[in-house]
Amino acid sequence: MTTPARILIVDDEVNIRGALVTLLEKKGYQVRGAGTGEEALEQLAAAAADLVLTDLKMPGIGGIEFMRRLKTKWPDTEVVVMTAYGSIDTAVEAMRDGAYDYLTKPIDRERFPVVVEKALERHVLATENKHLRDRLETRMRFDQMVGDSEPMQRVYQLVEMVADSDVTVLLTGESGTGKELISRAIHHKSPRASGPFITMNCGALPDNLFESELFGYEKGAFTGAMTTKVGRFELANGGTLLLDEVGELSLKSQVDFLRVLETKEFRRLGGTKLITVDVRIIAATNRNLEEAVKQGDFREDLYYRLNVVPIRLPPLRDRADDIPLLVDRFLAECATQHHREPKDVSREAMRLFRVYGWPGNIRQLRNLMERLVVTVRDKTIQPEHLPEEIQASKENTHTLLVTLGTSLEQIEKDVIQRTLAEVTNHREQAAKLLGISLRTLQYKIKEYGIRA
Repeated sequence: MTTPARILIVDDEVNIRGALVTLLEKKGYQVRGAGTGEEALEQLAAAAADLVLTDLKMPGIGGIEFMRRLKTKWPDTEVVVMTAYGSIDTAVEAMRDGAYDYLTKPIDRERFPVVVEKALERHVLATENKHLRDRLETRMRFDQMVGDSEPMQRVYQLVEMVADSDVTVLLTGESGTGKELISRAIHHKSPRASGPFITMNCGALPDNLFESELFGYEKGAFTGAMTTKVGRFELANGGTLLLDEVGELSLKSQVDFLRVLETKEFRRLGGTKLITVDVRIIAATNRNLEEAVKQGDFREDLYYRLNVVPIRLPPLRDRADDIPLLVDRFLAECATQHHREPKDVSREAMRLFRVYGWPGNIRQLRNLMERLVVTVRDKTIQPEHLPEEIQASKENTHTLLVTLGTSLEQIEKDVIQRTLAEVTNHREQAAKLLGISLRTLQYKIKEYGIRA
């Protein structure tokens, strides 16, 4: 069950302090009271608070000075100041120093709980974002890859195992899943890290250019060859060559590539000198090469030569646990890039991010975060700011899509996570919906390492 929010009321008037404490306790909050700023600081040192409501005029240190000391020691604690109508200028000064909002005395009993609720919501968002940033600092590994979900942990393990060897790696996965980032990670963790990392997009080259791009050419080799050009294979000598979209190679190009892949020897177009290179090969594709082999579109011998160590990158929909990390990372990056204030994401908007299918994967998510940073003026991103297709995913939050071949354990974990998210981590309610005991649910949460 969710722990009640902790609130501290600071006011030297006993009756006002007592009335506010009683009012908030009835709403389920954990509330304490203090008569002076000094007493409040002592209480905060003993037990932290999520929200402090403080009068501005008090004996001893005043409300402004108290708030400044509080923010210095406990910057994550939200503050709402209370003041008489004649001191609103002082309240505005307090907001410039970090207060969330102010209330005028006598306290409006209708507005009071609304301000408290909004201040606590901001505290929760700030705390969650800080937690995400902390996770980013400790979990962002392998160059720019972000994520600590179970599917990504398996990818990281394979990267660690293959990085210090020269074995050929075949990266597969949908477009936008981060294949180039993983290939760079393998290179940077390998003994070849000080050597070049060269990429070549096979899908962007017609047959008549593939050979010259890969092997280079001598001056005069063909019309327009005014100078000698070094090919990608030669440029990658001593380092790593990434052949992206290798599944798009024509059968003729596949023959040319297979020969040099086996011997690491080639001649530039128009040249006679045999050039030997020391290059590690990493290939990447979003195609099903096994199916391409069956259909005769990809050579079987080349497929087995490339598929020494296969690493499949999961689509974003299969690593929903990483979405909050990625969202926080991309929002921060884009805010810096476009000189905008950092933004938060509401719980409902984040829930929609987690259930949406992301057909464009990480690339699509990153592009959306850039759009939101530029177009949303509010501090917090809400569901109404999101594209229609993501808002529509709200209608499908009670449906779980299962990819054929997914293990029963993974399905059970996904169902538990989705149910907990739906009931905002209320375990008793989740257990009831799942038709299991609370004890069984707690065991499953521990077994699967679910954050709840």
